[in-house]
Amino acid sequence: MFDLDGTITRHDTLLPFVLGYLRGAPWRLAGMLLFLPSVVAFALGLSDRGSLKSALIRRTLGGAPRARIESWAARFVAALLTRGVFEDARSAIARHRQEGARLVLLSASTDLYVPVIGAALGFDQVICTGVRWNGDRLDGHLTTPNRRGPEKARCFEMLRREHPGLLTTAYGNAGSDLEHLRLADQPLLVNGSSHARRSAARLGIACASWR
Repeated sequence: MFDLDGTITRHDTLLPFVLGYLRGAPWRLAGMLLFLPSVVAFALGLSDRGSLKSALIRRTLGGAPRARIESWAARFVAALLTRGVFEDARSAIARHRQEGARLVLLSASTDLYVPVIGAALGFDQVICTGVRWNGDRLDGHLTTPNRRGPEKARCFEMLRREHPGLLTTAYGNAGSDLEHLRLADQPLLVNGSSHARRSAARLGIACASWR
């Protein structure tokens, strides 16, 4: 099981995805101003990350046609895979594939583009945060919990029940990923912050630096 942002990719993906779309639709940039109250509410502890994520998508991409979102997702992912992926991540994915492992991409990022990444990298299954559509127009509200922290751990447990008896290996990069990494038989924290590495050490989780 692989996390995406900061584990496979060199940076977070949602904001670059949104900003890249806005470059091709500059009249939507005003949505960033409408998004600011949601940032303030999150900073004050009045909302959670899922609400913040939904607000960003609704304010900037809400109402966009499916065809344009899918077209941008294809171009975004192609560029990301060209220069935005750790080579060590590619090697780990290839190694597990050669071993015959079932590869799962588990990400808090959204299904606007994560399944495209998963397919391109050869994952067997993708679990990510779902976003609602109204027909062929993007709504932007979330259709699933934000796949982060305890929710990732819940998904991990669900997969383990679906595939009993299998050895599990999990990769993540953030302190919040320790929630599910600690459940794996072979966990690895990659490129973690100093705080995340200290927390991993207390849990007996190995750390590595990927390039």
